[in-house]
Amino acid sequence: MPRKGEQFAGLTVALVTPFKDDRIDEPALRALVDFHVESGTNVVSPVGTTGESPTLTHDEHERVIAIVCEHAAGRIKVLPGTGSNSTAEAIRLSKFAQQAGATGVLMVAPYYNKPMQEGFYLHFKAIAESIDIPIVLYNIPGRTAKNMEPETICRLGELPNIVAVKESTGSMDQASQILSGSDITVLSGDDSITLPLMAMGGSGVVSVVGNIIPQDVKSMIAAFNAGDLAKAQEWHHKLFPLCRDMLGLATNPIPIKAAMSLVGRDAGAVRLPLTPLTEQQHESLKTTLRKYGLLG
Repeated sequence: MPRKGEQFAGLTVALVTPFKDDRIDEPALRALVDFHVESGTNVVSPVGTTGESPTLTHDEHERVIAIVCEHAAGRIKVLPGTGSNSTAEAIRLSKFAQQAGATGVLMVAPYYNKPMQEGFYLHFKAIAESIDIPIVLYNIPGRTAKNMEPETICRLGELPNIVAVKESTGSMDQASQILSGSDITVLSGDDSITLPLMAMGGSGVVSVVGNIIPQDVKSMIAAFNAGDLAKAQEWHHKLFPLCRDMLGLATNPIPIKAAMSLVGRDAGAVRLPLTPLTEQQHESLKTTLRKYGLLG
């Protein structure tokens, strides 16, 4: 039976926000959209965790959404992050994204204020009732400090325009409960477990490493969907060291921005309070990229 939210299946790339002189590098942002259109990426997701949304002003957040939607011009789906720990702010930003032409919105669980499960439900219900485009939930308790329990996610999935979840708990049991208890699409929020999650019924990934090698991530997904498990496993094991570096070397998006610079697709520095890789971390990343074949 088809799942709600299958329009977001496949490869979604969590876009970095390129900076120049500590301002949004608008030409570079447009070039990123073009790169992903040309690479066959299914969806781009700006202003999420990888897009350094916590350090953007409200005006900058809206500007990135507007640029990506305008430049995408229907050539690629756009799923901007519009979540907040303030329900009113999440509604405001989601309405802006809808007006800008976004395909849907990626909605992180309210962070810091640690709502009860009923608070999660009422927060997302209020947002869902305020817009007409699809909502992809984003559950990442390592950053928000509170897990949205599977029962809550399944309950939210009964609302018409809540269609998918980006599952970033790392728990296969949690993902299994969501897949078994609802008809929403489940996307991996961690590149390194995309294949295991797809084996349980997941539909793809919201990827960090896809910023540099989208076609390789797509190849793994395509091999699995074609029933070629051996080829999918081959891609998984090739991708795995690079995927781990993106989250294991330092806080995302520090490693992916460093990697983009090393492979000639510089997106600028990260903003404080994020800091660059240390010299030792930088050398470790170079070694991984060299083994992958991305550096000479």
